[in-house]
Order: sequence, then structure tokens, then C-alpha cells
Amino acid sequence: MSSDSIALPEWLNRAQKDDYTVIKVIPTLTKRERERAAARAASRHKTHPSALHRVAHLPATSLADSNVTEHYSVSVACQPDNKQANRYDDVTPYDRTRVIIGHDGTEPSGRYINASWVREAAGRKWWIATQAPLPGTIHAFLSIILQPVSHPLPNQSPPASITGSTSRIRTVVQLTKNVESGMRKAHSYFPPEVGESWITSPEPGCNAPYLKVTFVDVKTFEESHCVQSTVSIQPLASLNSAEVQGEPVIFKHMLFSSWPDHSVPQPEDRVALLRFIRFVDETNRDISSQPAEVRDQLDPDPPVMVGCSAGIGRTGTFIALSSLFRFYRFLPPPASFLHEPDKDLPTLAPPPIGPLPDEIKDDLIVQEVDALREQRPGMVQRNDQLHLIYECLMTAFAQHMNGAENST
Repeated sequence: MSSDSIALPEWLNRAQKDDYTVIKVIPTLTKRERERAAARAASRHKTHPSALHRVAHLPATSLADSNVTEHYSVSVACQPDNKQANRYDDVTPYDRTRVIIGHDGTEPSGRYINASWVREAAGRKWWIATQAPLPGTIHAFLSIILQPVSHPLPNQSPPASITGSTSRIRTVVQLTKNVESGMRKAHSYFPPEVGESWITSPEPGCNAPYLKVTFVDVKTFEESHCVQSTVSIQPLASLNSAEVQGEPVIFKHMLFSSWPDHSVPQPEDRVALLRFIRFVDETNRDISSQPAEVRDQLDPDPPVMVGCSAGIGRTGTFIALSSLFRFYRFLPPPASFLHEPDKDLPTLAPPPIGPLPDEIKDDLIVQEVDALREQRPGMVQRNDQLHLIYECLMTAFAQHMNGAENST
């Protein structure tokens, strides 16, 4: 970054006023998310399997704008066969951005999982935001990593540059410990001991192959509070056969260990969080652990899969920070096959709930959080998580300016 580009942006400087986020930002973002929540509720009522339920809620659904309701529909996640795959009943992906397993352009429904395709507003990188796996969704979760990414959203053609190459998830970020304060927040999907393998079965009624999951290696990086595990997945020919199908698919699992649930990292842990954000980006671009014979075909910077427990609070905050760091070049720009840098088009249609108010529309954090909530409900769930984004971005500017001063 050049010396003339390190000045603090005016909108971020303005955001340091004590009453700015409390009076202007939080009420606006809260109001807009309530409007989305009302539309989600209307979509649940309109598509409920019980006719009695639909009739009982007819007055409310008939008053709702049908275009808004359709845009924010979560009907697929609320189908009886899919509800058990949701860790929390009130956290469900939008139909239009949900991750579809096995989608090949001919079968639009695919297998259901509580995960959403999300694109950064400022940084423009693709992510998968997901809840932590449940025992019954582990196979589906791993199947996301197994399947190549043709294009994040259905009914869109992949860029020409992806032809003959492979864009596949190879970095999974976990922002919650499996157990926090005595409560189960996530379920393990690979063995606890290096060298050990598990056999994972698909959900009932799914004819996908059984998967052999092997814990290959583990490293601890104290400076970024990260436990990095290397894991491989291989489909099996059958449950009773040791014969595997194809080469193993290898991914890195990156656990950040200092972000408590319903809270934010303590001040002393925030420098480690900033290091972790950079480490995730570096890891995702590193193909040294991949088989040598396929490296030249791999996406240099594929989408990253990130989750906490519900996949909205810590997850949304992490993506927002990564996006803003990328925009201000504290991270390198995305280099994925899916980036399409020549197409400077918005990822999503303008929100049907209207634009942001003029007085805060130049605030990139407001833009980012609002865009994330357009793609997955409830992203950046808490006000203290919103404050954390402002504080961490200020810290990143301070670090960069100090570094520039020390280098002169």
C-alpha cells in the first residue's frame, strides 16, 4: 500500500464519535433485519405443510408483499425432512443463496444443508457460511468439500476460466470450540487422534457413498491462537469394503480458540484474531499439501468455508473483517477462478427493503453487514460484534501506519 493510501477513511474517522453507532448504525441495521425477519416468517407460514397452520396465519401472510416474501424465503429449510438438519430452529438459510449439495444444473433441489453462499461486498471473495455439523449432517458437510464448485449460485454459468480446472473447498475455519461453558456447540467430523480414520455414512435415503475421513496431521500456532489440522476424505466403494474411490481430497481445518460464544474476543486476544485472519488467507492459497500431479489444475484461491455454532454471529463478523481487510489491501485481493475481476457487477439484486439511508450509506461496515444479512439471516448477530469490526479495522490501520513509519 502506498504512503498516500494509508490515511484513515473519513467514514471510519466519523464512526469514532461516541453516539454514531448507537444512534445511527444499530437502529438502522436492526430495523432492516426485522423487516427481513418478518418476510422470513411469512414464507414459513405460506409454505407450512399443515393447511390448518396456513389458514390460521392467512391474515398476516396476505398482508405481506409477495415479492419481498419470495426474496427472503426460507421455505426449503423449513420442510419437515430438512428441519432436523438445522442446529437452531430460528437460523435457516435463504432459498436463493443456500448451498446445494449435488446440484449439477439438472436437479435444482439437491441435498439440504444449513449453509449459505456469501460474497464479500467490499473484498468480493466468495465464502460458505455454515452452522457447525450435527451428527446427522456430517456426511453432507464433508460432501461440500468433496464436490467441485461449478458456480456458487444456481442457474448461473461458471466463468470460462474454470473449464478443465478444479475449484474446491480446501480450508475450513471453525470459530467455536466443540463444547463451551458445558454446552455442545459443534460436533466433531474427523477423528481425535492423528493417523486414525472414521467411516461416515450418508443420511437415510441418500445413496451417496460412505466416506473415509482420516486425521493426517495437526499443528498449533500460538501467535494466532490457531489449531490447524490436516484431514483427508475418500469415498468408499461400499461400507464393507476397504476399497477407496479416487485420490483423497485434502483440506485444512483451522480452529480459532479465543472467541467465546455470545461475546467477542477479549482485548488481549484481538491481535491474535487479526493474525488468524491473515493466516487463513495464506493457508487457503497454499497448495503444498495437495497432490503434486493436480496442483496446476487447482483454484489458487478457492472459497473458504467458515462456521461457528449457528453460522451467523462470529461467522458474519469474521467474513466482514476479511472483506474490509481485503478492500484496504491488508489482505491480497481474491485470485479465485470464481472472482471474475472484469465483471464489476453487484452480486445480488438491490434489496427489496430499499437502500441504506444517505447519512450512513458511505460507511463500508454498514454496507458489509447489510449485504451479509441479505445473503444469510442474522449475520453479525450482536451489537458488540458490530463494534468489534470497527475496532479491529481501526487497529489494522494503526498497525499499518506504524509499520509505514518504522520503515522510513
